[in-house]
Amino acid sequence: MEFNGTFKLEDTSAEEVWLALSDPVLIRDSLPGCEFLIEVDDEDVAFDELREESTEAEPTGDPEVIAERAFQEGKRYAALVEIGVGSVNPSFETTVTIDEREFPDMTASGEGSASGSSFEMESGMHLNETDDGVSVEWWANAEVFGRVAQMGQRVMNPVANRVVKKFFERIQERLSELTLDDQGGDGEQGTERAGADEADDTSGLSQRIRDRIGL
Repeated sequence: MEFNGTFKLEDTSAEEVWLALSDPVLIRDSLPGCEFLIEVDDEDVAFDELREESTEAEPTGDPEVIAERAFQEGKRYAALVEIGVGSVNPSFETTVTIDEREFPDMTASGEGSASGSSFEMESGMHLNETDDGVSVEWWANAEVFGRVAQMGQRVMNPVANRVVKKFFERIQERLSELTLDDQGGDGEQGTERAGADEADDTSGLSQRIRDRIGL
């Protein structure tokens, strides 16, 4: 099955979107049905043990914090994602490998299984900056097996589009929260710095993000 599309994020820059889409915690909180998303080393993933570890990570808008926990090329990540397909609501135990990650492109491959269903998938995205925001081109090629596969692509396509739409809507909401949390100081100096930061334009924030996360 092939899925693809384009989603427009408004009033933002490619650097800000890249920062958001590099953060496993933000992805976890934005992806409908995702209970956890966490880096793993072992071939055999203990999904039951990962729930508690994942809840310790909190969302942030600080580029330095995100850079430390950002997706890394070649690393594996485990996720538990519930997807409603018709009358079926399987929770897929999923592992994903970041195959390539170089601004503004990222590709990944993975597999998942649930009771009576499984899938293998390759996916990717490309960021295009526009006059009033960023266009995210995404694609996914999936092989689906079991009960979910029996429903066919005519059922799967609307589900995929609904999940992606909701995901990017949540990303758009979170982009407004991206800040450089440690830039301000105390008292009057901190207030002056905060005012200056608020006055910065998008290009200024983009450059600071580049500096912080090494773009």
